[in-house]
Amino acid sequence: MRTITLNTGRKIGQGQPSYVIAEIGINHNGSLELAKKLIDEAVAAKADAVKFQKRTPEVCVPRDQWNVMRDTPWGRMTYIDYKRKTEFGKLEYTAIDQYCHEQGIDWFASAWDVESVDFLEAFDPCLYKLASASLTDLALIEKILHTGRPLMLSTGMSTMAEIEEAISLVEEYDTDYPLLVAHSTSAYPCKPEELNLRMVPTLQAAYPTIPIGYSGHETGLSTTVAAVTLGATFVERHFTLDRAMWGSDHAASVEPQGLQRLVRDIRDVETALGDGVKKVYETELGPMKRLRLNINSAFSV
Repeated sequence: MRTITLNTGRKIGQGQPSYVIAEIGINHNGSLELAKKLIDEAVAAKADAVKFQKRTPEVCVPRDQWNVMRDTPWGRMTYIDYKRKTEFGKLEYTAIDQYCHEQGIDWFASAWDVESVDFLEAFDPCLYKLASASLTDLALIEKILHTGRPLMLSTGMSTMAEIEEAISLVEEYDTDYPLLVAHSTSAYPCKPEELNLRMVPTLQAAYPTIPIGYSGHETGLSTTVAAVTLGATFVERHFTLDRAMWGSDHAASVEPQGLQRLVRDIRDVETALGDGVKKVYETELGPMKRLRLNINSAFSV
């Protein structure tokens, strides 16, 4: 497995601590103040990165949905106006870029359309995430490939054939392209029986040179930690200040205390996994001398 070095200096891959991504997504609800609070909590939890989602509403919202009315915290409005209101623009992302640099945490975004890639390029992102819904959008993949930046593919709602096609497209463009692949199940929240965590080693076996990770949408923490135990080199979880907040992704998100526990437990597991080489530790010498001496004495009588 190769190791991918981001332009921030952080590394993802073999021999590296799992890269922990706090997925803010659209949980900022269109508020820069809320986004900064989420960044603060991610920093406090010692996450490696925060991630957002960038869309061009006029491109991503189907035309027949534009004028569908929706109840929102700002009143009743059309769906296209709602999507515009929750979408950050240049002003907000400039502030986010500066704030993350000040706080010492990586940030990047899922680009949902070609125009969004052009938009994000102005901020020199450390990588691009391709959402599961976009895995079959080959034109979008090609657009990202032309940036040369690391690409993280998410594989929810996808067949193995679709995953193989996307990876083949990347490899045909450049066999050494900095590619990462995340196992995922696109259900919000996802039931434990549909997480299928053994897909992490399955993907590792199929693509031994590609760092494999996990993007989870479950409500608990233990299964994400288990993904690291199975070899996930990066993990991503949706993140919110309060799971009861208004919005589509909050219920499947981790709150600040949960994110802190998640990062802590991942680091504890990484330390506990060791190197697989059997050894007698210094802390065992006292008990060994005391207990084995008694056992040997008993048998020598």
